[in-house]
Amino acid sequence: MTRYAALLRGIAPSGRNMTNDKLRATFEGLGFQAVASVLSSGNIVFSTARAEAPALEDRIQQALRTDLQIPGGTIVREHRQLRALLDSDPFPGLTHGRGTYLTATFLKDRSEAPPELPEQPDPLTRVVGYDQQARVILTVIDNSNPGKTPDFMAWLEKTYGTGITTRTWLTVQRIVKKLEAAAP
Repeated sequence: MTRYAALLRGIAPSGRNMTNDKLRATFEGLGFQAVASVLSSGNIVFSTARAEAPALEDRIQQALRTDLQIPGGTIVREHRQLRALLDSDPFPGLTHGRGTYLTATFLKDRSEAPPELPEQPDPLTRVVGYDQQARVILTVIDNSNPGKTPDFMAWLEKTYGTGITTRTWLTVQRIVKKLEAAAP
């Protein structure tokens, strides 16, 4: 069995079909094992026989549409990919906090990898790098001025389309912790 994380796009925790119980039930209905949710924002960890991420993404997304009428997107990563990402320490010396958000934007496996990262797509955002194995763009977002909102997320979606999803670095850490705690 291989451990995976499904990062679901477009999950609103307040929606009636967005409860963790319903999300877990959909994954269990697909025959996945050791299904667990991480936070209330559409992060599910599970075990299944080794499979290609695009096939898992399609299968999960179809079930979410059918069972819960969730039209968003699904991005799947193996535990080993996320563990390697954490171990690479892409934000050395930085801490995620109220004024500084450390973020990871995951691209679908079918998405084009960035030929090169922008030097400064937004004055409030610093691109730290791109991890090829996890297919993730790593950024530091300055949120210290509540009156100014970075346009970086809009730039990402315009550049890479809707086949992306962003998580804070703290959430990525929690997902890996849950993957490791729920391992069979």
